[in-house]
Parts: sequence; structure tokens; C-alpha cells
Amino acid sequence: MSQTQVIKVNKDTMKKMKSFYEKNYLNRTIPYSEFVAKVGNTTITAYTSGKVVFQGPDAETAAAKWGKPTQSKTSNTSSAKKTTSLPANFSQLSVLGSDEVGNGSYFGPVTVCAAYVDKTMVTKLKALGVRDSKELTDPQIRQLSDVIKELIPYKLLIVEPEKYNQIQPKYNAVHMKVALHNQAIHLLLSEIAPIKPEAILIDQFTPEANYKKYVRNEQNQVSEKLYFITKGEQYHVAVAAASIISRAAFLEELDNESEELGMKVPSGAGTASDKVAAKILAKGGMALLSKYAKLHFANTEKAKRIASK
Repeated sequence: MSQTQVIKVNKDTMKKMKSFYEKNYLNRTIPYSEFVAKVGNTTITAYTSGKVVFQGPDAETAAAKWGKPTQSKTSNTSSAKKTTSLPANFSQLSVLGSDEVGNGSYFGPVTVCAAYVDKTMVTKLKALGVRDSKELTDPQIRQLSDVIKELIPYKLLIVEPEKYNQIQPKYNAVHMKVALHNQAIHLLLSEIAPIKPEAILIDQFTPEANYKKYVRNEQNQVSEKLYFITKGEQYHVAVAAASIISRAAFLEELDNESEELGMKVPSGAGTASDKVAAKILAKGGMALLSKYAKLHFANTEKAKRIASK
């Protein structure tokens, strides 16, 4: 049984929590959060407002250390998993998986990767530690990505901010991701032919009907053996591999942006991004910012206000 417990803490308690969970931090960026950590099967997300959310089978025990819950919910995750329509023994099949990174980050590109894992490689990749990229540190992600790319076929697409800003008025965020996933999958299928995966698993970011609506506008539509499920990396290592390759590419591009600008460019879309964007505006105006940031984000207007002070 999975539990959700929500507590409210003051600044002093938040400081103690940050210190207590520091070694358990996850490499995950959530707007307005102080930190995200995982202890055992429980995930802890602390927000700048003082709200702290505990999720997992031991959430109640973990939350009780810090305060009384303001919210509590219990759900049967095992029954939820049973409603999925994946084939039997799915985790051991030869699967092509796809995932994307960067869509929620103001700076940096959107990276989409499709990765094919033959059933003979499943155990090896798991033994190497290939799992959800959110559970890995950045150095681990970079190192694993290099190893994975030597072991399995993959196709990586990178949409830099400048290109993203050109496309975005015609393609909303979901449509753009649909187009990128479809293209990455199509290119990888062409590359590994005549081999055909037993299934194609897309880490779900929109309802299946919505995906199919948008993909009708694309050339080279892939429609056979498609499956959609959230947290796809939990169901097959192919999605985890795609996630790691995507994340490593995103981090590398952020490093390149930082080097070119001469300042540290953050991921995510929090206040740190607003401040850096304001500095970029002061340095080169919108023309310069458009090369490094997704301009339709609310951060752009916030940065303009900071820069005008």
C-alpha cells in the first residue's frame, strides 16, 4: 500500500530536514522545491512554502519524525499496476523504449532518446545500475550514458533553445514531444531493421488518444506495438536507458551554455533561472536569451522585470 503524508514545517525544521536528508537527495528538479530525497521506498519532496510531501509505503512513519500530517492518503499501487495492458513478462522482452528530458527546464534543450534493448541485454544493463535517471546523480548519469551507448542501439534527438523557439509557435509542448518521440523511434527502427522489437514503450506524457491525434500530422508515423505508461522505466530497462542518455545529453548542453555565457546556467524553471536570464538580458538582450532559453516560459517576463530594476 502506498501512502501520501503532507506536513507543514517552519524554517528551522526545514534546515534540519535538509541536513538530515542531504545524502539521500535525488537528481530531480521540481519548481519551488527545497529538495527531493528518497529513503528506502519513501520519496520526500520539500517545498519553499514549508510543505513537505512524503510518498511511499513508509510515508506515515517518515513524516511522524517531523510533524503531524495536514493531509493523508492511501492508495493500492499494486491494483493500479494491474490495470496496465502490457504483455506478460514485459520486463524480459526485447523492447524499444523512449523518453525525453528538458521540457520543463527554462534553459537547455529538449532531448529525446529511443533505445533498443534486446532481451539478451536486459540483465546486463540492470547489473550495471541502469534505472530511473531521477534516482542517479549527474556524474553517475554521465558515466552510465557512455557505457550504454557502447552496448545498445539508440537514436538521440536534441532541439536547442533557438530551434525550439522557432518551432514552438506552431507546435505546443505536447505536440513537439509527440513529433520528437515518433521521429526518434522511426529512425531507430530503420537503423536496427530487419530486427523488430517485441514492443515499443513510450514513457507516457499525454493520454494515448492525444498522442495519436498529434502523430497523425507527422511523416513516418509509428503505430504498431506501441504502449504508453507513466514511469516507464519501472516496466522496462529500455526506457531507463533512454532516460539516462537523454539526461546526459541535456546536462552536456547545459555545460556548453554555461561555458559560452561565462556563467552557471541552472536546470529547472525556478527563481535561479529568472536571475540568470536577467543577467543574459543585460548582456545581450532578447537576441542572446533566445539562443539559450525557451522564451514562452513565464521566466522570460520575470527576468525582464528583474533586469529593468
